[in-house]
Amino acid sequence: MFSVWFLGIITVLSVFFALKLKKKRLLFTPVIAVAALLVIEIAKVPMPFWDTVTFIFDLRG
Repeated sequence: MFSVWFLGIITVLSVFFALKLKKKRLLFTPVIAVAALLVIEIAKVPMPFWDTVTFIFDLRG
């Protein structure tokens, strides 16, 4: 639940500042935050990192 609020606040702030400062680069901030949270969640799994990543992509097939 924390990550939903965190990403929501990051998104609202980045859109606000992107419009106010007229810098489109700030719109990449939520994308970077989602990628960082994804890596953190994968790192929390008690398996080696690369094994976890391959396991996640093996679930597709």
